[in-house]
Amino acid sequence: MDILQLREYCLSYKGVTEDFPFDEDTLVFKVMGKMFALVGLEKWELGNAAINLKCDPDKAIELREKYPEEIYGGYHMSKKHWNTVVINGPQLTEKQIKHFITHSYELVVSKLTKKQKQELKDMES
Repeated sequence: MDILQLREYCLSYKGVTEDFPFDEDTLVFKVMGKMFALVGLEKWELGNAAINLKCDPDKAIELREKYPEEIYGGYHMSKKHWNTVVINGPQLTEKQIKHFITHSYELVVSKLTKKQKQELKDMES
């Protein structure tokens, strides 16, 4: 998965925007203004392709134990709620990475207010 494919996939979800709220290097994907994915573009260009994704705390621990070389506590994020996922590592498939992105998106959507959820639903119509 290259950066354009990853970007396209993240933007394919309803209510998703992208911006650089921290610096010109960190691309952030948000749903209804809430972060669900972050990518360090400079590191990506240097061959260290990775994405920070929100994750259920119990699942986060399970994934880190199962894939210690490719999934670890979120870089510069709350280690309880965020994982850094190495893209194109030897064990993870593109399908798994897309699943992790979907999980992150859905986790954030589940925490939105009723009003935000209705706004998101209205976007689908």
